[in-house]
Parts: sequence; structure tokens; C-alpha cells
Amino acid sequence: MASQAAARAYEDITFDLQQDEDDDVAVGEDGLLVHGKLFAFPDGDDLVIELSDDRVRDLIERGVAIAYKTQERTARNWVRVSDTELWPELAREAHQFVGEPAVGGAS
Repeated sequence: MASQAAARAYEDITFDLQQDEDDDVAVGEDGLLVHGKLFAFPDGDDLVIELSDDRVRDLIERGVAIAYKTQERTARNWVRVSDTELWPELAREAHQFVGEPAVGGAS
């Protein structure tokens, strides 16, 4: 169960991200979605986000985040962030990472 501070921080980023209709952010049972793809979700007092391999390594090396692990394995590109002050910036970054189409995929 999340603390009140973590729950409030998640509500705030959810509200902020949904303000721009062009961002196509939806709230699903599992967390925040962009174009139907999960990019962030709360887990206890942490926010779990999906980012590029390089960014994940950077955040882990600097002690900002830890690798997100499911019961079976470490989830590639997913990290846990406990500092609620970083959540808005990192959630936007995750939204952009997941929501942007792959470069050169259909060209």
C-alpha cells in the first residue's frame, strides 16, 4: 500500500499528463498508458517507468533509480524511482520514450 504522499504524487502526475489531449495519456488498471502502451505505474511508494537502456543505466549508476524486478526476472528498460519530486520529469520522459514511434520503422 502506498503512502499518502506517494498516492498524491501519482495523482498529480496523472492529472498533469492528461491535461494535453495531444499527449494521448490514459489511465488503465495497470498504470499510465500512451497509445495503449504502459509507460508508468505506481508500486508501493515507488513509480515504475520505462526508459531507454542508456537512460536506465544512467539513473541506476547515479543512484536515482533501481532496476525493476518481477518475480521471475529484471524487467528490461524498467526502473523504480522513490523520490516523488523526480516523478513528474521522469514520467514525462517515459511518456515520450514509449509514445514516440520508432525512427525508420515504416519508412
